[in-house]
Amino acid sequence: IVRVDHFRGFAANWSIPADQPNAIVGEWTPAPGTELFDAMRQRFGELPILAEDLGLITSDVDQLRDANGFPGMRVLQFAFSLLNEPGNLFLPHHHIPNCVVYTGTHDNDTIRGWYENLESHERQNVLDYLGHEPQDIAWEFVRMAMASVGKIVIVPMQDVLGLTGDARMNRPSVESGNWDWRVAGDYDRHESAPRLADLVRIFGRDEERLAAAT
Repeated sequence: IVRVDHFRGFAANWSIPADQPNAIVGEWTPAPGTELFDAMRQRFGELPILAEDLGLITSDVDQLRDANGFPGMRVLQFAFSLLNEPGNLFLPHHHIPNCVVYTGTHDNDTIRGWYENLESHERQNVLDYLGHEPQDIAWEFVRMAMASVGKIVIVPMQDVLGLTGDARMNRPSVESGNWDWRVAGDYDRHESAPRLADLVRIFGRDEERLAAAT
């Protein structure tokens, strides 16, 4: 599956005159999303695309994504700033089957690092949603993601291992010090492996059950 970043650019582009010194002056212009994807489908068949639909997304972007059957993204870290905000699609009880659920992405802090730096009201939102004081916040979120109806779950290795913000992958708009983290050691026998396997089994995310369901 190919994750296509900035999917909204297939619905409309921010067009900037060439003589402008920056991107402030411009206008939205239509993009050939439907025509492009139809042509690709005729040439290649079904398109294994995941639409990165984060940020300010308008209805035309949603319509283009859904018309093509592409799953969108649900990032759990984005769910708790305003817990009861109408249309908060990141809360698990608002997830839909045709989506990909992340604890966080490569651009986010690890779950532990994120939780440790939350504002007090955001932390309370997390506690209210969980219904208890978490003993291991990273694994609370791994479990939350696994329990979602979303058909695919992606958990960064840093969250599987329960690492702090020191293991963060990327800090957007920061020039240096990114993408340095690497998995090291014999992690096939790490203590998290059976724990992860149990969640895969409990929530029916193993290949045999998924095949039976489809």
